Amino acid sequence: MSCHNEHQFSRRILVTGGAGFIGSHLVLLLVKKYKQYLIVNIDKLDYCASQRHLISIENEENYKFCHGDICDVNMVKELMHKEEITDVIHCAAQSHVDLSFTSSLEFTINNTYGTHVLVEAARQHGVTTFLHISTDEVYGGASEQSLSECSPMHPTNPYAASKVGAEAIVQSYCNAYDFPAIIARPNNVYGPHQFPEKVLPKFISLLERDRKCCVYGSGNYVRSFLFVEDVVKAFDILLHHGKKGEAYNISGEYQTSILDLAKALIKQMKPQHEECEYLDYVTDRQLNDQMYPINDDKIRSLGWRPLTCWTEGLRRTVEWYRTPGNFLSWPGSEDALVAHSHHLLQPSQLPWKPQENTALS
Repeated sequence: MSCHNEHQFSRRILVTGGAGFIGSHLVLLLVKKYKQYLIVNIDKLDYCASQRHLISIENEENYKFCHGDICDVNMVKELMHKEEITDVIHCAAQSHVDLSFTSSLEFTINNTYGTHVLVEAARQHGVTTFLHISTDEVYGGASEQSLSECSPMHPTNPYAASKVGAEAIVQSYCNAYDFPAIIARPNNVYGPHQFPEKVLPKFISLLERDRKCCVYGSGNYVRSFLFVEDVVKAFDILLHHGKKGEAYNISGEYQTSILDLAKALIKQMKPQHEECEYLDYVTDRQLNDQMYPINDDKIRSLGWRPLTCWTEGLRRTVEWYRTPGNFLSWPGSEDALVAHSHHLLQPSQLPWKPQENTALS
């Protein structure tokens, strides 16, 4: 990329993990919407990242890519100084819960230590805004009441714990240094560009290959889903209008159990078949959260709300994974389609009878 007007940019925003799922959509939004901003994308190009997501903007004058690791203290400091960074949006994280049980230290290093490196470098550099992308999984548990930003955190897996640790560091800097941070806690995000280790793209990809959906336990765990283009618009609003030192929940309007999600996809992609033909029940993972609904009145007061209905978002997501070549954006995509760290069970071996669920609205 060449840029002859670099010094005319009004803001110079560093996006971490910008070749990943959510990060790539955020970079696309910012580069296309704000020609007066320079968007610097740093990504170490881990297994779940792909620069193919960014082909449409790779030659834009207000975009730069840096191949690097946020855990590299000197590199991060040098990058902020060299590019005269004014704002940071921290998306980079390892986020697959299953993998966190077998690689917990790696999650702590990348998610907690990596955040500390960024926060300290940003403090020293004097950034205007540090938008930290966290997760609703910090709340954990089985709450039936909507959780506010002040609700206690009960992480139930190493991934969630590493994100709680990262938030604690960010919040401590707000208290100790008046650090200009904002924290975002979105629901389960879905859509194009998501590595198929996560439930929705995994189920789509399995069905596309005429394989069964691997449902953990009873499949009765309830999750709220938020389309990726809606969540990055929320980040845009928080960057420009969020209050420093505050956290914001970002909730989708559609809730469903994982079992009903599988059934909906089977109905859409295998309409001539019975649901049971494409369901495999597998042993549950440890401490699988039942549900943790969140209240997002705070960000809605800033004018945000999700605009993509579940039916449309699901259609667009299925279409993307069915488009030739997209699934191969990552070298290890085929390997991600196994039931992670679990062995398959036949229905007769189950200690309970799968129940019929109705998706919550």
